[in-house]
Amino acid sequence: MNEARPLRGLLGHFVLTLKLNFRSRQAIIYGYVMPVLFLLAFAGLFRGDTPLLKHEMGQLLTITVLGGACFGMPTSIVAERERGLWRRYRILPVPMGGVLVATLLARLVLLATAALLQVCLARLIYGTPLPVDPLQTSVAFLFVAFSFLGLGLLVTSIADDVPSVQALGQCLFLPMIMLGGVGVPLAALPAWAQVVAGFMPGRYAVDVLQRCISNPRGLSREGFSLFALAVIGASAGAVGSRIFRWDAGRRAGRRSLAWVGSALLAWVIVGSVAAATGRLRPVAPGEGDYDSITEEQIAQITYDDLPGDNELATRLAAPFKAADQARMKDFRELLDAWPQGRVEDQGQAVRNLLSVAAVADVTANLREAEIARVVFDLLRSRHESGELKQILAWIILYPDEGSVISHVPELGMRRRPSEAIIRERVALYAKKLLGRLDGKISD
Repeated sequence: MNEARPLRGLLGHFVLTLKLNFRSRQAIIYGYVMPVLFLLAFAGLFRGDTPLLKHEMGQLLTITVLGGACFGMPTSIVAERERGLWRRYRILPVPMGGVLVATLLARLVLLATAALLQVCLARLIYGTPLPVDPLQTSVAFLFVAFSFLGLGLLVTSIADDVPSVQALGQCLFLPMIMLGGVGVPLAALPAWAQVVAGFMPGRYAVDVLQRCISNPRGLSREGFSLFALAVIGASAGAVGSRIFRWDAGRRAGRRSLAWVGSALLAWVIVGSVAAATGRLRPVAPGEGDYDSITEEQIAQITYDDLPGDNELATRLAAPFKAADQARMKDFRELLDAWPQGRVEDQGQAVRNLLSVAAVADVTANLREAEIARVVFDLLRSRHESGELKQILAWIILYPDEGSVISHVPELGMRRRPSEAIIRERVALYAKKLLGRLDGKISD
C-alpha cells in the first residue's frame, strides 16, 4: 500500500500539470494557437504544392514540437519555480526525479495533441493526405519530442527567470528555423548552410517526420536520423536533470555552463559523423528523393521528343498476348528474382530495371522490344500508380541522380555499353512509361 502512494502521487501531479496548462492562456497560445497560425502561414507560402502541404508537414510538426518543448515547457516551469512551487515539491513523499518525469510526460501529451490538431486541420481545410504509416509517424514523433524535450529541460535548468527563457529559447529556435532546414526547406538553403544544418537536431526531426508522412518507405532508411535525435535528446536531458534547480534563489554558475557545453558537444559529434559518412552532401533545389516530386512537375513533362516504339532507339513491344507471355516467361521470372531490381531504395530499384531495358536496346538484343515490355509490366505490378509516376518523373527530371547498370550478364546480356548512353535511354524509357500511365501516350 505504501509503495502505491508515490505512484498515485506522481499520477496526480501528471493530471494536475495537464489541468493547469489547459487553464493557462499563455499555455494555450503557445501550445495550440501558434501551431494553427503556422499551419495557415505555410499554406499561404507553399500554395503551389499539390496536394497542399504534403511535403511541408514534417517542417510544421517540427516547429510545433520545438515551440512547445523549448518555449512552452520552460516558461511554465520557470514561472512556477519563481512562485516557489518547485521548492515545495521537494517536501512531497515522492521521488523528485518522478516529479520531473511526470511533468515531461504531461508536456508530451500537449505536444501530441497539438500535432494531431495540425494534421486534422490540414486534412479538413486543405485536403492534405494523412500520414502514410501512422504507427511509424508516431514512433518518429516520439524521437523528435524526446530530443526537443531534453533541450527544453536544459533551457529550464539554466534560465534564471521567464525573460531568460525567451532569450535562450530564441537561441535554439531561430537558428533551426533559418538555417536548420525547419522553417526554410533544406534544398532552398545555400550549400554551407545545409552543412551547418547537419549539426542541428531540426534537420533530423524534419527528415524522420516527413518521410513517415509522405514516403511509403517510412523509417526504413532513417536509422542515423533517429540515432542523432536520441543522442542529442539524451545528452541534453541528462545534463538538464543534473543541473536542474528547484529553488529560484539559486543561480546558474560556471559549473552549470560547463555542463551545458558538454550537452552541446553532442551536436558536434552528430554533425561530424554525418559529414564523415557523406550525409551532408548539399541538395539542389528540386533535387532529392522521388517523393518530393509534385503533380505540377509531372504535368510539365512533355513527350514531343520521344522516338517511336518501332524505331531504332528505345523499341517497345505492344502489350503481350498469351503467346508472347509464354515466350517471355523465363526472362520474366529471371528478372523478377534479379537482386538489383529488389533493392531497398524503390527509386533506385526502378532505375535499375529500366537499365535492363536500356542495355537490351543499346546492345541491339534480338528481344529488346519484348524485354522493355517485360520491364514495364513488372514495374506496374510492383508499384502503385501514384508512386510509380513520382519515381519515373524523378528519373526524367534528374537523370544524373542515382546510378545506372550497364552490365547485366546474369540476365544474358554480356556487352557493356557506356554509362552515359544508358542514362539517356533510361530517361527515355521512363518517359514512355510515364506517358502511358498519364494517358498521354496510347498503348
